[in-house]
Amino acid sequence: MTNLLRRWQSRIPSAMPPADTTAPRRPLGDGAHGLLTDLAAQASTLGREAAEVRGAIDDANGQAARQAQALHALAAEVAAINQAQDAIVEQSDAGLRSVARARDVVEQVGAEVSAVVGTLREVSEAAGQISQIALQTRLVAFNASVEAKRAGEAGRGFGVVADAVKDLAARVEATSKQILGTVAQLDTRIAALARDIQRQPDGQPQGAVHAALGAVVAGVERIGQAATQSHGVCDALAGRMSGIEDEVQATMGVFAGSLRHTETLLDLSEHLLQVTAEAGVQTADTPFVQAAQQVAERLTQALERALSEGRIDAAALFDESYMAVPGSAPAQHTTRFAALADQVFPAVQEPVLAMSHQVVFCIAADRNGYIACHNQKYNQKQRPGDVVWNTANCRNRRIFNDRTGLRSARNTQPFLLQTYRRDMGGGQFVLLKEVAAPITVAGRHWGGLRLAYRF
Repeated sequence: MTNLLRRWQSRIPSAMPPADTTAPRRPLGDGAHGLLTDLAAQASTLGREAAEVRGAIDDANGQAARQAQALHALAAEVAAINQAQDAIVEQSDAGLRSVARARDVVEQVGAEVSAVVGTLREVSEAAGQISQIALQTRLVAFNASVEAKRAGEAGRGFGVVADAVKDLAARVEATSKQILGTVAQLDTRIAALARDIQRQPDGQPQGAVHAALGAVVAGVERIGQAATQSHGVCDALAGRMSGIEDEVQATMGVFAGSLRHTETLLDLSEHLLQVTAEAGVQTADTPFVQAAQQVAERLTQALERALSEGRIDAAALFDESYMAVPGSAPAQHTTRFAALADQVFPAVQEPVLAMSHQVVFCIAADRNGYIACHNQKYNQKQRPGDVVWNTANCRNRRIFNDRTGLRSARNTQPFLLQTYRRDMGGGQFVLLKEVAAPITVAGRHWGGLRLAYRF
C-alpha cells in the first residue's frame, strides 16, 4: 500500500513534501495489530452491506413515494369523474323534464290540431253549400236566359244579364269544388298529424311523435342509470385507493425508519474505519486517505496563491450565489470562482485518477457540495433532452448536497471515510468508498477534497 502511494506521488510535482508513510508510530503488539486489521476489514464489509441495504431501501422508498403520488393523482381523477357523472345525472334529469314539457306541448298542439280538423270540416260543409247555391243560381240563370230569348228584342238586355249570372255561378261552383278538394287534402294530412302527435291510452300504439319522445325518455333514463352505477363504482374505487394510499404511506414510514437504522450502521462502520485508520493500522484505505490529504493541501496552496496574486478576491472565492444555467438537466449552476476552478483544479485532480484502477473520481467541493470543476471525463457538455447521459457525463457545475456530499464538503477533521452508492443515471449505481479531507484557504474553511474509489 505504501508503494502504491509512492508511485502516485512520483507522478505529481508538488510544492510540499509527500507524507511520510514510514514515520514511526506508537508500536502495537502483533495481537493488537492483527485485531485492528481484522476490525478494519469487518468494518469495511459492514459499511458495504449497509450501503447496499440503504440504497435498496432508498430505491424502494422512492418507488413507494412515486406510487403514492400516482395514487393521489388517480384519486383526483376519480373525483373529477364523479363530478362529471353528477353533472350527467343532473343533465339527464333536466333532459327528462324537458321531454315531459315537450310532451305536454305536443299534446296541446294535438288538441289544437283536432280543433283545426273540426274547423276544416265546417269549411268543407260551407263550400258544399256554396256549390249547391251556385248550381241553383246556374239553373235560375238558364231559365231566365230562355225566357229572355222568347221575349225577343225586348228581352235581349235581360238575356245578357242572365248569361253573365250563369257564367259567374259556374265559376263559383268550380271554385267551391277546388276548396272542397283542398280541404279534403288538408283534412287527410292534418288527421295523420293528429294521429302522430296525440297521446294514446297506455298499452295502445303511440303516434310517431310520442313514440320518438318515449325513445328519448328511455335513452336519457339509461344514461342517468349508467352514470349512477358508474358513480357507485368510482366511490368504491376511491375507497379502496384511499386504503392503498394509507398502506403506501405506512410503508414509507417503515422505510424511513429502516433508513435511519441503516444510517446508524453506516455511521458505525465509518467510525470503525476512522478509528483503525487513526490508530496507524495500514489498511486498504490508507493510501487513499493519505492521497486525499495531500491533494487537499495542494489545492489549498493553489487557491491561496491565486488570492495572493490577485487572480480572485475572497468574496468571489467564497461566492455562494449559485446562478442556474438555463435549460440544463440535471440543473447546473455557475459562481464567480467557477472559471478559476477550471484553470487550477484539473492539474491537481487529474493525476490522482492514475493512482489506481480503483479510483473513480477526485474532485473539490465547496461547503455546499457545489462541484465547479469535475474530472475531465465528467466535464462534458450537456446534450439537450438526454437527462440520462447528462447525469452520468456532465457532473461539473452541479450541487451534490446529499448525505455523502455535504458531509465530505463540510468535514473539518483531518479526514472522513464514507461508504455510499453513486447514482450514474438511468437506474445505474456504483458502490463506492470516499475519503474527504478539508480545504482551508487563508484560515477559512472553503470545502473538501473528495476522493472516491471502488471496493
